[in-house]
Amino acid sequence: MISRRRVLFCAAATAAASAAPWVHAQPGSDTSFPQRPISLWVPWPAGGATDVTLRLLADLAGRQLGQRILIENRGGAGGTLAMPVLQQAPPDGYTLAQMPQPVFRAPHTQKVAWDPIRDTTPILQISGVTFGLVVPAASALRSVDDLLGHAAAHPGELSIATNGIGTTPHVVLDGLFARHGLSYIHVPYKGTAEQMVAVASDQVMAGVNSNGFAPYVDSGRLRLLATFGAARTGRWPNVPTLDELGHGIVAMSPYGLAGPRGLPASVLRTLHDAFKTALFDPRHIAELARYDQEIAYLGSADYGRSMRESFAAQQRIVERLGLRPGQE
Repeated sequence: MISRRRVLFCAAATAAASAAPWVHAQPGSDTSFPQRPISLWVPWPAGGATDVTLRLLADLAGRQLGQRILIENRGGAGGTLAMPVLQQAPPDGYTLAQMPQPVFRAPHTQKVAWDPIRDTTPILQISGVTFGLVVPAASALRSVDDLLGHAAAHPGELSIATNGIGTTPHVVLDGLFARHGLSYIHVPYKGTAEQMVAVASDQVMAGVNSNGFAPYVDSGRLRLLATFGAARTGRWPNVPTLDELGHGIVAMSPYGLAGPRGLPASVLRTLHDAFKTALFDPRHIAELARYDQEIAYLGSADYGRSMRESFAAQQRIVERLGLRPGQE
């Protein structure tokens, strides 16, 4: 478990959306790809917000391509388990993966065989997420101050779930408690769906995660105490941010899709165009809105620059906070 005295913030590397000058393939320009179904690896268990929205995106993009895009779930290890698959796949366009923020952090905090920049071909950025702190609807903890007060009054009793060790919710939570000199019991889950059920059923006292909590909050099963963005969300305008509460924390996680290193330009262009069309489909926009997400499109070149900036930013933060292996 990452020390509670350490905190790591996601680089908010979402630049202004700018359309890449892609030209849609004309009939007869490249008929060799795709000729069979494509696998899209999602490094989270089925049923969470990212899985649900990517399934719809894959279905819409598959219609553009004339081939099915099959979702393959590989949850665990803080959202990094799709990287070995991507690293070892041939660069033929038939193996893709979601790129969540933890893949840019993990190489700086642990020994891994893959590199998120060296081993990938960026396709496009999709969106970002809203993080929040939730408790069961019937909980006596009605604010962040209540949560911290309980931790202070009952050391070693407060249990809080996240979607995995080393994820943004985990490290932000560590930062919040370290700031106040408090501790908590960390309960990691492989993904959002099982975590939210655990919080709603009082198996744990609180939870920190991204947009997957939205249906539980809207249905009244969970209470949202705070969000982690720079400003309050349009969906829950009465819920304060951690920053405005004086905790000095702003976090978000832009994500996108990538293929293996060395994708041919024609294959990359075909994939980009199909996913971009799907991204802006009204059905996909509506599905994102269910989880308080908006489109944060970046084309292949811009997304590649954003990935490199995120990777470098994570390295600087890791070194500053002494989280690199071998550092004190």
